[in-house]
Amino acid sequence: MPRPADSPPIYDAPSERAGPWWRVHRVEDTLLSLVLAAMVLLPVLEIALRSTLSVGVANAAALVQHGVLLVGMLGAAVAAREGRLLSIAGLGRWLPERFRWVHRAAAGGLAMAVTGVLASAAWDFVAVEREGGNLLAYGVPVWWVEAVMPAGFALIALRLWIRSGERLADRALSLAVAAGLLGMAPLSTATPVVALLALAVLLGAPVFVVLGGVALWLFAGDDLPLAAIPLNHYQLTVNPSLPAIPLFTLAGYFLAEGGAPARLIRVFRALFGRFRGGAALVTVLLTAFFTSFTGASGVTILALGGLLMPLLQGVRYPARAGIGLITSGCSLGVLIPPALPLILYAIIARQPIETMLLAAVVPAAVMTTMLVLLGIWRQPRDTAPTAFDAAEALAALKAARWELAIPLVTFGGLASGLVTPTETAALTALYAFIVEVLIYRDLSLTRDVPRVMAECGLLVGGIILILGMALGFTNYLIDAQIADQVSEWVQASIASPWVFLLALNGLLLLVGAFMDIYSAIIVVTPLIVPIGLAFGVHPVHLGVIFLANMELGFLTPPVGMNLFFASYRFGKPIGEVARAVLPALAVLAVGVLLITYIPAFSMWLPGVLLR
Repeated sequence: MPRPADSPPIYDAPSERAGPWWRVHRVEDTLLSLVLAAMVLLPVLEIALRSTLSVGVANAAALVQHGVLLVGMLGAAVAAREGRLLSIAGLGRWLPERFRWVHRAAAGGLAMAVTGVLASAAWDFVAVEREGGNLLAYGVPVWWVEAVMPAGFALIALRLWIRSGERLADRALSLAVAAGLLGMAPLSTATPVVALLALAVLLGAPVFVVLGGVALWLFAGDDLPLAAIPLNHYQLTVNPSLPAIPLFTLAGYFLAEGGAPARLIRVFRALFGRFRGGAALVTVLLTAFFTSFTGASGVTILALGGLLMPLLQGVRYPARAGIGLITSGCSLGVLIPPALPLILYAIIARQPIETMLLAAVVPAAVMTTMLVLLGIWRQPRDTAPTAFDAAEALAALKAARWELAIPLVTFGGLASGLVTPTETAALTALYAFIVEVLIYRDLSLTRDVPRVMAECGLLVGGIILILGMALGFTNYLIDAQIADQVSEWVQASIASPWVFLLALNGLLLLVGAFMDIYSAIIVVTPLIVPIGLAFGVHPVHLGVIFLANMELGFLTPPVGMNLFFASYRFGKPIGEVARAVLPALAVLAVGVLLITYIPAFSMWLPGVLLR
C-alpha cells in the first residue's frame, strides 16, 4: 500500500537550482504538463469545430488516447524520481534504523530486475510495431509514441537504483542484487521466482513490480512472448474511455490546490451551521466530493485535513472522532460520480460509463447519509449552533458560485448525449482551470499551474503503470480459463445467491484491505463478473458492491491506505487512527449489506433515466 510518511505530501516542481539534474527535472515536468494540456484542449477544440463548422481534428481521439500513454510513462518516471511510486506496506518501516539500508538495497535491486526485464520486453514490442509501419496522425508513426515505454521503464529502473541507497556502497549492493536475480534462474523456474515475489511484498516493493513480476513469471512459464505484457499496457492506455481518468483527476487537482475547499466550507457552514451536526455534515460532504474528482482519498486527507479539523474542534468535536470522520469521509468519493474507479470498472466490465455513474448515485447517498448520521450522533449535544445569517449565506454562495456549478458542467455533458465522456472530462478540467486560475486567481499560471499539473501527472502515471501490469496478469488468467474454473467451483460449492453475495463481500473486504483499488479492479473484475451473472447479479450492481467494499478496504486495519495518510497528516500513531475509524467502519459495513441485498438501490436510477 502507499506509504505517505516516506514522501512529501505536496509535490514541488524543481523551481530552484538544486542538484545537478534540476534542468532535466524541469524538462520532464514541462513535458508532462504540456501533454496534459493537449489532452484537455484537443477534445474541447473538437467540440467547438464540430458544433460550428461540422468538421473535426484528424484523429483527435487517437491523439488523446496516446496522450494517456505519454502521461502514464512520464508520470511514472517522475513518481520514481520523487520516490512516490505506490508501494506495498512492507516490513521496512518496522526494521531498526541500522538495518534499513539493507532493506532498501534489496528492495531496490529486486525492483530494478523486474523493471529491466519489462524495458527489454517493451523494446521487443516496439521493434515489432516499427515493422508494421502504422501511422498515428499527420504522418507520425505510432511506434514513435510507443517508444516511450522502453525508455520509461529503463528510466524508472535507473531511478529505483538511485533511490536504493544514500551511499555508493548501498547502490552497489542493490546493483549486485539485481544482477544476481537476473542471472540466478530463468523466469519460468517456479520456486525461486515465487519466493522472490513474496520477498518483494515483504520488502515493500512498488505495486507495479509485484504485479509485473507475476505477469512475467506466468508468461515465461508458458513460453509466451514477454512482449505481450507491454502490448497489454499499450492496449489499456489507448482505450477510448481511459482519458477521462487523467482529465477528471486534473480537474480535482485544480480545485483542491485552489481556494475551492475554503469557499465550499464557508458555504456549507453558512447553510448548515445552525444545525447540531452541521460541522460533521460539512466534513463528510466535502471530503467525499473532492475524492470523487481527484480519485485519491489520500490526497483529500492531506489537502483538507488541516482545514476541517479546526472546523470540528470549533464545535468541541472529540479529536479522535474528528480524525475518524475525516479519514472515513474521504473513502466515500469512490462511489460518487465522476469517481475514477467507477469509470475504470465500467471499462473493464464492459458496461456503459453513463449507466455505471447513474447506478452509483443512490448507493453513494445511502453510504454518505449513514456516515453523516454517525457524525451528528458523535457531536456533543450541548454544542451551541451558529445562528443562521442570511446575508452571510448569500455572500458565501456568491463567492463559491463558480465552483458550485461544476457538477452542472460534468453531469450536463454526460446527460446531453452531445459529447463523449472524454470530452466531458476535458470540459470539466478546462472549466476548473478557468475558475481557479483566471476567475479567482488562486493559482498562478506560471508558478502554480505547472506544479499542479505535474502532481496530477505523477499520480496518474503511478496508477496507469499499475493498471498496465495488472492487465497483463488478468489477461493470462482469462486465456488460461482460470475465471471459468473459479466460476464452476463457486457454483458447485454455493447454491444460494444470498450466500454467494455474503461470501463475495467477505472476499472483497480482504481484497480492498490488501490491494490498491485500481489493480483490484483490473485483476478481480474479470473473475467475479461471470460468477455474478451465474447467480443472477447484474454486472452494474456487482460493480457497486465491489466499489462499496473497496471503500471499507481503505479503512480496514492494519493496512488500509487511508490509515497511513491520516497518521501522517495528523501526527498520530497508526493504532490510534485505526481505533478512530472503527465506528465508521461498522456503520459503512451495514451500508454495504443494504446495497448488496437491495439491488434497486443500484438499478433504479439507470432504469428510469436510460430507458
